[in-house]
Amino acid sequence: MSKQEFTILCLASYDKGAEFLRECKRQGCRVLLLTAPRTNNAAWPRESIDEVYVLRDIDGRWNDEELINSVSYVARKEKIDAIVALDDYDLEAAGLLRDHLQIRGFGETITRNFRDKLAMRRRAWDAGVLAPDYVHLVNESQVTAFTQRVPLPYIVKPRGEASAIGVKKVTSHEELWKIYEELGDRRSTYLVEQFLPGDIFHVDSLMYEGKIVFASVSRYGKPPFEVMHGGGIFTTRIVEHGSADEKSSLKANEDVLRAMGLHYGASHTEFIKSNADGKFYYMETAARVGGANIVEMVEAGTGVNLWAEWAKIEIAYGSKPYKAPKAKKDYSGIIISLSKQEWPDMSAYNDPEIVWRMNKAQHAGVIVKSPNYDRITELLDNYQQRFYHDFHMSLPAPDKATA
Repeated sequence: MSKQEFTILCLASYDKGAEFLRECKRQGCRVLLLTAPRTNNAAWPRESIDEVYVLRDIDGRWNDEELINSVSYVARKEKIDAIVALDDYDLEAAGLLRDHLQIRGFGETITRNFRDKLAMRRRAWDAGVLAPDYVHLVNESQVTAFTQRVPLPYIVKPRGEASAIGVKKVTSHEELWKIYEELGDRRSTYLVEQFLPGDIFHVDSLMYEGKIVFASVSRYGKPPFEVMHGGGIFTTRIVEHGSADEKSSLKANEDVLRAMGLHYGASHTEFIKSNADGKFYYMETAARVGGANIVEMVEAGTGVNLWAEWAKIEIAYGSKPYKAPKAKKDYSGIIISLSKQEWPDMSAYNDPEIVWRMNKAQHAGVIVKSPNYDRITELLDNYQQRFYHDFHMSLPAPDKATA
């Protein structure tokens, strides 16, 4: 099949993945984009998209029947060779469509391993991957047994949200049972797990034919849960190359992706290094690139753009060889904060290590790059103090994703 004949349908109910779309076009693909009304006017790279389709959604979700009928109608004229979800909330839609149209790639069953936090936990435990103890928040006797064997505090999580959205920390059994009662018929859509204090690491990977062909390990400054629910400032940085933390994270990442069944594509997987025993516990994974401009941060330190390489993998997909670019061994870090100014003046941040600046209303952010790990740490620590003074504001954490 020639490049010109390859048609890729990208699902994007949120505004992200522009570089993926550009790379598909650079590779000679016919690029179709399915998006939602609220993101139809986003700054998509229109020059890289052959057709844009808009399908109404409700609370960020497409109706399954309307989705199948709409894409099947498009398929009357378009020979769709691949379907890719550019965000967590599109994964289930992509799996549904792949199964219905019998297009290569994982379907609804494997999708659950990357969208359903209960399925993630069960699959990890079945495969012997170290992970926090948990219970499905549905059966009273099982929940009671969990509270008897697992010490407080706990984390209550919705099974289908991304990142720390909708997550609650519980510090008493009374609080847990109150949530249990309040959820009513929605109990089965939640789980509760052991809360482990510690540092949070993330591994951003590329997979081809079941092998990890690229992986970069980073550590959050504060856990995303604390940033979202405590109104903090988001930071993350690449860890020291060759360190014990890097080696442990890479090994844990291999175990997780093998257990979850990912063979092709990009992944963002999070681990906690427990303060109690120093071991790495699996938290969750996603079959997509990391959010919060982590792609740009990883590219600054490694020279590898995860969006672009993911596009190349989806196009090659076992039909021809793929080789990830050789990664540089520099260090990079990112800091982002909500800003009390609509368009904050960041001119005072002028260190030569700054390689990227955020251009988004009510946000302040930069990425720094250096061959020296300690310099990145110094800059981020300094900027965090200054950000609190110059820009920082906080808003209540959302219960669900917003565009």
